[in-house]
Amino acid sequence: MAERISAKEAWHALETNPQAVLIDVRTPEEWRVTGVPDLSAMARDVVLLTWNPYDAGAFAAALQRHVPDRQTPVYFICRSGARSQMTADLAEHLTYETSVNVVEGFEGPPDDTGRRGTVCGWQAENLPIRQV
Repeated sequence: MAERISAKEAWHALETNPQAVLIDVRTPEEWRVTGVPDLSAMARDVVLLTWNPYDAGAFAAALQRHVPDRQTPVYFICRSGARSQMTADLAEHLTYETSVNVVEGFEGPPDDTGRRGTVCGWQAENLPIRQV
């Protein structure tokens, strides 16, 4: 199983390793509604690559096009950590040396009222976000 870290730990890892890549595997609708991680302070962009569990082969091919060097650390994020776990595990299977799931995701779990983005995750940690 791929390594699992918090959103804050992922931010730090991306800050300290300019070769590391963050891949957001949510849907285009999710990107439009909630935004995406903003890595402009690091002079790079998040890779937007939707995960479709019914076509893992297409995802694998796209991943290898975006990140051809398997020594490049890859960090995966989705809404709450489930899809990103699947993609991190797939990358590990594809022999990427460092494949990491941002376990809290972008929005994290819902709070007591059902609202996301307040308990933990990229939003709750007040990490940079940009609209697409």
